[in-house]
Amino acid sequence: LVERVSRFAVFLRNNDRQSKPIMDGLIQALQSLPHLARRSITFDRGTEFSEWPYLQAGIGTQTWFCDPQAPWQKGTVENTNRRARKWLSREVDPLSITDGDLKDICDRLNST
Repeated sequence: LVERVSRFAVFLRNNDRQSKPIMDGLIQALQSLPHLARRSITFDRGTEFSEWPYLQAGIGTQTWFCDPQAPWQKGTVENTNRRARKWLSREVDPLSITDGDLKDICDRLNST
């Protein structure tokens, strides 16, 4: 998750591709932000975002979805993913990454 203006990044773990835990994590990560910083969120078309009405009801965030095969519609996220590959190469087993590792990577990204 990347805030478009400040570029503040948060990584959320999703071990089973279920939507409800992701929406709970987003609510927890976003609820402390001022409303202006969480007015809207743009998702890709993954099934892990199918519970978007739950997010809207939880914190009043308007949700949008990218068109299929159009990653440029969320360029900030794509750029952050590219930057995160410095620490999270494709060879790394996702299950081997701890929550602490994800927090450290977010801290590095957020301090640049």
